[in-house]
Amino acid sequence: MLEIKKASCHCKAVEFEVEWHDGPGDLRRCNCSLCHRKGAVMAGVPLSGLRITRGKENLALYQWNTKIAKHYFCKLCGIYTHHQRRTAPDEFGYNTGCLEDQAALSGIEIEYVDGASNSLVGDK
Repeated sequence: MLEIKKASCHCKAVEFEVEWHDGPGDLRRCNCSLCHRKGAVMAGVPLSGLRITRGKENLALYQWNTKIAKHYFCKLCGIYTHHQRRTAPDEFGYNTGCLEDQAALSGIEIEYVDGASNSLVGDK
């Protein structure tokens, strides 16, 4: 079942929608050098499943190392909104904390990923 979920940064200068097909998919936390510092719980969607609906001009891009991954955040409030992954460039990962409907995430298990070496570290 397709659902469209609305999301935004803290100051609402950036708003976006994500497509859920039978729920949010896998919720993940990563321990790579960037993710463990930002602390976000992320979910993934195909590139076509995330649309910026307001404030694209308020997004800043952060890249490092290979410059393949693209990490976006609001340049006004600093909230990480989404990223295009190096290991799956055909997907966007998005910050589930930006979703308006936080209750929709209730009871879903979070997967922990060893992003430093690109492997699963557990099922919790």
